[in-house]
Amino acid sequence: MNTKIIRSKVYKDLLQHVKSQIQSSQIKAALTVNQELLTLYWTLGKMISDKQKQTKWGGGLIIQLSKDLTREFPAMKGFSERNLFYIQQWYLFYSQSIKKLPQLVAVIENSIKLPQLVAVIKKGSTNYKLMELIKRIPWGHNREIIAKCKDLDEALFYVLESIRNNWSRNVLIHQIENNLFKRKGKAITNFKLTLPKPLSDLAEDTLKNPYNFDFLTLTREAQELDLERSLTDHITKFLIELGAGFAFVGRQYHLEVGGDDFYIDLLFYHIRLHCYVIVELKTGKFLPEYAGKLNFYLSIVDDQLKTERDQPSIGILICRQGNKVIAEYALKDVHKPIGITEYKLTENIPKKFKGSLPSIEDLEQELKRKAKK
Repeated sequence: MNTKIIRSKVYKDLLQHVKSQIQSSQIKAALTVNQELLTLYWTLGKMISDKQKQTKWGGGLIIQLSKDLTREFPAMKGFSERNLFYIQQWYLFYSQSIKKLPQLVAVIENSIKLPQLVAVIKKGSTNYKLMELIKRIPWGHNREIIAKCKDLDEALFYVLESIRNNWSRNVLIHQIENNLFKRKGKAITNFKLTLPKPLSDLAEDTLKNPYNFDFLTLTREAQELDLERSLTDHITKFLIELGAGFAFVGRQYHLEVGGDDFYIDLLFYHIRLHCYVIVELKTGKFLPEYAGKLNFYLSIVDDQLKTERDQPSIGILICRQGNKVIAEYALKDVHKPIGITEYKLTENIPKKFKGSLPSIEDLEQELKRKAKK
């Protein structure tokens, strides 16, 4: 072993560069393999669908094809009856839906910041553009998306988010089951008035409404400190729910102004937005004064923590219950970027009992009826 070479900075730099090239090559090779596999699956799905239209074989075609392909290619996975069924459904889902989305490129340009991908899908037919997009994620992701999504808009949303955030299949399933499609970008904010483009759009897209804290076991009577403590105790799940890019800085983060002490509930730094993010938690309904206090905190953080390399800090106020009209008025003349949203906790009621228990509305009606007697 040549210790002189090993200790050399030149050699260390060379080794790092070589490792980087190998890793890049491995990623490209895996992506190429995935694209070829999905191209094969698309062709298979089309052949099965076309043949079923031409014959009366129905589901028997998949059963027989599975047996023959498994026997002919024993080393290859993916020819089970179940997977061939999904392959056909995957092909039908996109081939039948594509006519409903002629502005595919526009949707992608507005949803994802991947110039190389946009450049690729601008070529060729709409069908080609769609294929270039869905081949960017593994087959397991594609299968989960078409199995759980209702239409093309929802499916494309999760395809794009998977590409942008490099989600694992488990994270993708979690986001679908928690209905991210309906929640992302739905918060009330003043970002368009307080942040420059495209930062305002990126910040808007970061927020959800409501946030789903179903991983917590809290009652409705829990206080702010209980909520903070529980979220930081489950910080990994909380960061997944917040979304990609959030880095946790601290809880009850101390600020000193004019000799007085102030404490931010939760402080984060967003790696993609390049800014500090203050999260204030309220276990009750939204009140206008909350926006003023958060605006005050943002001024302090921008003055004491923000550097020249950072974008303006952003505030997120997460309440148990919001009021859209009041929230919009509260933000009307606020000059710091603030988003107001809600959170929900899963009610700990066994599923078999949920249908037999009265709803809040039922109880209110019953109380009104008894009051009239």
